[in-house]
Amino acid sequence: MILTEYNTTSFSDFSLYCGDSINIMSQFDNQFDMIFADPPYFLSTGNGKVNINGKYIKFDKGEWDKVRSSDEKDKFNLSWLMACKRCLKDDGTIWVSGTYHNIFSVANCMDLLGYHILNLIVWHKPDPPHSLTDKRFDFSAEYIIWASKNKTANHYFNKELMALMNDGKPMQDVWTISAAGQWEKMCGKHPTQKPLQLLYRIIMASTLPGGTILDPFAGSCTTGIAANLTGRTFVGIDQSSDFLNLGIRRRQAIADTNIATDLFAKMAVNPNEPTVLVNHARLDLYNKMIETGICYLRAGDSKGSLLVMHGFERIQYVLLHNGGVNCKLFKLKSKGSFQIWTKEALAKYGFKPTHAPYYVVLQFDNQNQIEIKRTPNLYENKYTYIAKIKSISEFLGYNIHEENKNIRL
Repeated sequence: MILTEYNTTSFSDFSLYCGDSINIMSQFDNQFDMIFADPPYFLSTGNGKVNINGKYIKFDKGEWDKVRSSDEKDKFNLSWLMACKRCLKDDGTIWVSGTYHNIFSVANCMDLLGYHILNLIVWHKPDPPHSLTDKRFDFSAEYIIWASKNKTANHYFNKELMALMNDGKPMQDVWTISAAGQWEKMCGKHPTQKPLQLLYRIIMASTLPGGTILDPFAGSCTTGIAANLTGRTFVGIDQSSDFLNLGIRRRQAIADTNIATDLFAKMAVNPNEPTVLVNHARLDLYNKMIETGICYLRAGDSKGSLLVMHGFERIQYVLLHNGGVNCKLFKLKSKGSFQIWTKEALAKYGFKPTHAPYYVVLQFDNQNQIEIKRTPNLYENKYTYIAKIKSISEFLGYNIHEENKNIRL
C-alpha cells in the first residue's frame, strides 16, 4: 500500500490522509510521540435530540456514530488500538476520549493489548446542555484515558509546567474546560469538535516541541491546529473528505501570523495559571527597580487602569525589560499583592515619577532572579513600552513567538 496524502497544501508540518484509519496506520511503525484519539462514541440512535437553551435539537452525528453491540464495539476498539500501538514510539503516550457509551470498552481493550493506563482524566464541561429526561442528571463530563505503551515505558510528562499552570500545585485529574467556542468554528463546524484548550493541555503535558502527533479520527483537525501552534508536527486521518477540508481551511487560517497569535493566546488561557506583569522601563529606571525590588506603573491613564486587565488578579511574577531586551524575571514577595503609592512615597526610594500622582506598586524578590527558558514576543503594535500581562508558561514553558520557525507559515 502506497500512502498518498489527502491535502495538497505546502504545510510540511500538517499531513492528512483520507480513508480507513486502521489500514493507513499499518504503514507507520514506531513513529509518533503522542496519539490523541477521539473515536466514535456509538451513541446516535437515529432520533436523538438535546435540549439547548430550551430548544430540542437533533444531535445524531452520522452512520459512523450509530449505536453498536458490545461485541462490535470491542472488535472495533481492539483493531484501531492495536494499530496505534504499532505506530507509537516506545516512550510515547496515547490519549483516548469518550463517554460512558464507549470508554469502558476502550479501557478493557487497552488492558488486553498491554497498554499501561496512567490516568483517567475527567473533562468537566461547566456549560453542558440539559438532559432530555427528569430521570437523569445532566451530562457534564467526558473521560480521557492517558496510557503509555507498556508498564516499563519511560514516557514524558512535564509535571513542572502542569503545576505552573495550576497555581503552583500539582495538577489533578479533573479538568474544567468549556466546550469549543464560536471563535474555534470560524472555518466551519464539526459535531464532536474538541476545544483547543483541551488539546493544548494534553500536548504540553506529554510532548516536547518538535514532536510528532497522530490523530487517527482527525475530524476538523483540532489536534493538528494545537500541534502546529505549539511547534509540533501533525498527521491526521479521517474517512470524511468534508471534515479534512475543514481542517485544511483551519490550517490555512493560522498561516496568518496575527490569527495564529490570537488563537494561541485564547488556547493557552488557564484560569488557574499565575501571570506575569511585563513592564518596560528606560535603562536607568530599569536598574533602579531591580536595585530596590520595586516595580511601579501609573494607576490609571486615558486608556484605563492596568488593574482591570484580565489576569491581574493572578499576578505572581514581574518581568522587567528595556525595549524588549535585558529581560529579567522575579517573583512577587506576596502573591497577588500590590499597593497604591503616591509619587512622594516613590521619591523616598530614589525614584522620580512625573506622569501621575498615584502609582500601582508591586514589590518583588530582587535577590532571586528566575531563569527564563523562553522569551515571548514583547512587541505590541511595534511598541514595547505598553505594560502587558502574560501567562507564566510563556516564559517557563512554550511560546508561539520564539519558536515561530517551527510553524511553517
